[in-house]
Amino acid sequence: MRDEPMAPQALLSCTFRLCSPQLVMTQKAPPDPLPSTDTNLSTAGEPASTSLTGGRDDLFASPLSDPGLFRFDASVASVFPDMINRSVPGYATVVGMTGTLAAQHARPGSRIYDLGCSWGASLLSVAREPACKRCELIGVDNSESMLEQASRYLAQFPEASRIELQHADVLATPLDNASLVIMNYTLQFIPVEEREGLLKRIREAMMPGDALILSEKLTLPDSRLDEYLIDLHHDFKRRQGYSDLEIAQKRQALEDVLVAETRESHVARLNAVGFSRCDVWFQCLNFGSLIAIA
Repeated sequence: MRDEPMAPQALLSCTFRLCSPQLVMTQKAPPDPLPSTDTNLSTAGEPASTSLTGGRDDLFASPLSDPGLFRFDASVASVFPDMINRSVPGYATVVGMTGTLAAQHARPGSRIYDLGCSWGASLLSVAREPACKRCELIGVDNSESMLEQASRYLAQFPEASRIELQHADVLATPLDNASLVIMNYTLQFIPVEEREGLLKRIREAMMPGDALILSEKLTLPDSRLDEYLIDLHHDFKRRQGYSDLEIAQKRQALEDVLVAETRESHVARLNAVGFSRCDVWFQCLNFGSLIAIA
């Protein structure tokens, strides 16, 4: 239980935990698993069936006459754990630390929301924190297919009984008494002109000392450095087993769907809607996570 808002340095001094393999698997961006890490989404020491860990992401492995726009449909939902772990560097760390950060802000009797929860890994990380046991845990996603996968996956764990999944548009989801809101790789898929309104509603649902975890793909103001990080990200994906064809086709499909912004743009918007302080607490290549304190 917290008596007062924690200082920023207290947040940064939290025990740094890398997420265990079973937590590596949700969010909103094409991801996949490291070759040196078994993407096992079950509890440690227990084998995970293919149906409960998802398949391998080969959705863009063959030439497509028209890749179309990227959608979180049944095909993406079925391979999402593999996709996000192999596509987003540092994803496992963000998911694991989401629970640690949640424990710093959880108010008994409050709600913890995960907007764009996909398979529910971030909420599972939160549910395992003793400090969060007296909070309502609510996962929201607009993809029925993703929520179906989340229900099946979470059912493996006793903590699932504390997690409520809702099929809804995050832009229209009522928010109230939120000690923590999680948006891991979700805002980047929302139209830019609607982002400030959503963040304002999130802030209005909070009390001083509550927090938002906002993880996003970032762009850099320096265009040459930005291209440099993009090239490094493509190299990262090649090391995870993606071909140049897969990288190119997925990039084309995401081009008009995922709109990344700079760290400076995010910080300015968060300050504008009323957060008292915010900044990046973790970044790997062009993927970063911010903490914003109400």
